[in-house]
Amino acid sequence: MGFSVAASWGSHIVLRDTRATIKCQSFCTTELNHRIGFKSSKQKTLQRAIFLSKHESIELDERKSPDEVREEIKKCYELINRLGRGVVYLGSSRMGSDHSHYVLAQGLAKDIANLLDCTSWSGAGPGLMDAVTQGAMLAGKPVGGLKIGKEAMEWTASSFHPYLPSENYLTCRFFSARKHGLVDAVVRNDSFDRTAVVALPGGIGTLDEMFEILALIQLERIGSKFPVPFLLMNYDSFYSKLLDFLNDCEGWGTVSDGEVESLWKVCNSNSEALDYLTDFYCISSSDREKNVTKYSTYESPSL
Repeated sequence: MGFSVAASWGSHIVLRDTRATIKCQSFCTTELNHRIGFKSSKQKTLQRAIFLSKHESIELDERKSPDEVREEIKKCYELINRLGRGVVYLGSSRMGSDHSHYVLAQGLAKDIANLLDCTSWSGAGPGLMDAVTQGAMLAGKPVGGLKIGKEAMEWTASSFHPYLPSENYLTCRFFSARKHGLVDAVVRNDSFDRTAVVALPGGIGTLDEMFEILALIQLERIGSKFPVPFLLMNYDSFYSKLLDFLNDCEGWGTVSDGEVESLWKVCNSNSEALDYLTDFYCISSSDREKNVTKYSTYESPSL
């Protein structure tokens, strides 16, 4: 049975469904005998009712069982086990191929896939996620995607990817399952695993995923045994004001001095990101030159 709030005034709450309307009144304890009873007001109260239409109300029976979420998480894990852990990219679904950040993201994904010889994971959607998918495919390395059924600017079901093989991505119904998958894709089991989180420019969804993963790293739920590098791509100073805000947080005492800085690496260019990963995984110069294309081609063009 799915209930929605039909009205609320004073101490009264009315719950409404298609079959019945239930009025709940507040309990009170009398001072004389401490007995609990119903209290009703004789005064006329202005009744401000907010009615939700049937299709707007949240039907609690839509998710019949937590088994649905569990099953979707299992499918995410199975896909990751098949394609392998690697680099997870977070970023905007709105920046098209004509944007300079699209070109940069495509080049970065190609070079990192070659440098780390790993699978590349993204949201398998449009925008920068499309750039990452194309870049990793150009490298000839495995590419996987954990897609969500609804994308920004595309508020309809979008289950299919236009060119990624269907066996390489999963369209998730639940955000929670998708996030479990994104986290699992970067966890390192041993020192030979090469994974990373790369946060490209993005909006609300990107910030949500970025800070959730950052919190897990802070709490040592990720990287407690084998550290996972987190790269924040600050193309054209995109994240500079956010970084200023986090510095202000240190002044307010909500984070410790240097705490955020220790959790990620802020990179202003692709070359800086590649240098950091080369040092992090102790990759020799000869191996880097052998595997990575000249990334200077992908430095930021002027907008």
